[in-house]
This record gives sequence, C-alpha cells and structure tokens, in this order.
Amino acid sequence: MKGKTTKPKILQDPPAGYNESAIVIYETPDGVRLDVKLEKDTLWLSQKQMAELFETERSVITKHLGNVFASGELDKESNVQKMHIPGSDKPVTFHALDAVISVGYRVNSKRGTQFRIWATSVLRDHLLKGYSMNDRRLRELNQTIRLIADVAGRRQLSGDEAKALLSVVADYSFALDLLDDYDHQRVAIRVTTPGVVKPLDYEEARRIVNRLGEKFGDSDLFGREKDESLKGALGAVMQTFGGKDVYPGIEEKAANLLYFLIKDHPFVDGNKRIGASLFLWFLEKNEALYRSDGIKRIADTALVAMTLLIAESKPAEKDLLTRVLINLINWREAEQCR
Repeated sequence: MKGKTTKPKILQDPPAGYNESAIVIYETPDGVRLDVKLEKDTLWLSQKQMAELFETERSVITKHLGNVFASGELDKESNVQKMHIPGSDKPVTFHALDAVISVGYRVNSKRGTQFRIWATSVLRDHLLKGYSMNDRRLRELNQTIRLIADVAGRRQLSGDEAKALLSVVADYSFALDLLDDYDHQRVAIRVTTPGVVKPLDYEEARRIVNRLGEKFGDSDLFGREKDESLKGALGAVMQTFGGKDVYPGIEEKAANLLYFLIKDHPFVDGNKRIGASLFLWFLEKNEALYRSDGIKRIADTALVAMTLLIAESKPAEKDLLTRVLINLINWREAEQCR
C-alpha cells in the first residue's frame, strides 16, 4: 500500500493453551473492531463480520461466497462451520480465513490486504507460541510415535487398516520433526530429484498469467508487470556457476522460483496467486507435481501457508523457508532418509 498507514493492532493476545477456541480482537486503521474466533489453527468470521470488514452489504458477501464454493476454488465443508456464540439462541455460520481472503480479493483489495497481513501474524504467533509451550510434550509424543512405528514395522501387520494407521503415524512424526527443525533453524534438504530440468520460459509464463487474469482479473492491474522481475526470476532458478546448477534438482528450483516471484513483486497485483500458479506449473511441466499414486506431492493447504509465510518473511529467512518448502514437496522421500 502506498502512503503512510497504521498497522492493524492486536488488542488481545490468544490465551495460553490453544486447545479451546480463542477470541482475538482486530481493529482496522479507520477504527473497525471485530471479535475474531481462533480455532483449528485458522481464523473464523461470520458473514456479518465480513460485511463490516470489507464495507459492503451482507448480500454481496453471500454472493461471493457462493461463487467461491460453486467454482471449486475452495472446499465448502472444510471452510464453513457452525459455532455457538453468547447471546444467540442458535449456532452461527462462520467461514475460515481462506474463504475470507477469497472474498477480500473480490470486494476490497486494501481492506483485504490489511486483514491478511494481520491474520498471518496472529496465526504465526498462535502456532509458534503453542509449539514452544508444548515443546517437551511434543518431543515425548514424537519419541512415542517413533517407538510405535519401529515396533509395528518389525511385526507382520494384518489388514490394510493397520498398514494405513502406521502410515499416518509415520507422516505425523515427520511433520513434528520438520517443526522442530524449523524452530531450531536447522532445516536441511534431505533429498531432491536429479536430472535435466525443463525451464519455464517467459512466453509460457505470460500465457499462464493471462489465463489467470481471465479468472481473477477484476482490474487491469492484475498480472501487469512492473519491471523485468518475472524474466529475472525465471532465469535465476536455471543459472549455473562453475558448470554446476546454483539450485540443483527440480524441487530446489521450484521452491526458489516461488520465493522470487513473491518477494520480487513482479506484478502490480496478483503476485501470490501468480507465483503459486507458476510454481505448480513448473512442477507439472517437470512431471514432479504428483506422486506415482496420483496424490499431490505438496498439499494445497501447505502451499497456501508457505506462500503467505514467504510474503511476510524477512530476506534473511530465504534459505530456511525454501528448505522447508523442499521438504514439504519431498516429505515421503525425506521421511525415508531420516
């Protein structure tokens, strides 16, 4: 945003514990205050609150939410839930942060940006404080999970359900390890895919941006380039030094491409959406978006979280964040290398 602005304030920090839903108070620079529910590692707003936040009619919010879910942009079941609130004789429908952001893009970009920055900082604080307070318990839980996995792995499991359960246990253990590595600034790249990587050229990238503009371009500013940063990012991930790739492997190139596209702000509007789309297409072009069983190698929620985290990060955190992203892409392979 241009000009002098006042940062939205957190008037009440989330209470310790985080097992129960918490209430945090959001205030915009022009004085709008909202009691925001914090639950299940995301923020929730009602349609009435969204109407107040984005300065529009509730019917407009209803229309945009309907379009978001009808188009398949977001899954309704995971982004909508009923909650009981004081003073109401029946449950109230609340919508998760992803839905709020999607509506914000459609009705008021400035207000949406302010709320998105604030929400990201609250969620990061919520997750990191919650993790730090329970660090010892998480370590003990992780050790227990490892023990269960090791014992079960040495025995003959009967039935697909037992095998599926073991897989979930192992996946959860890897997630805890990655959180622990991040917390202690020691995330390492355990594995990448070698071989010849197909570059993403500028003309191809522009075709993708133009198609995105047809879907998201509610103004002429979406996808409009400010400078040569797009060409620079596409070239940077393919550069070599001394005859060797600066960013070896498909995953490392993809992770750094996402980082450059978000942090360099090549476009007047749409940097995160375009960056995430080009990141996914780069993986798809190199046959690295899906595993052999047809499952995406990086979950949609993980990509959203990493995109927001990169956007709000400091330049000194670049290597750490790209290593985390590489591990999220290669979590199956990295798990086997532990």
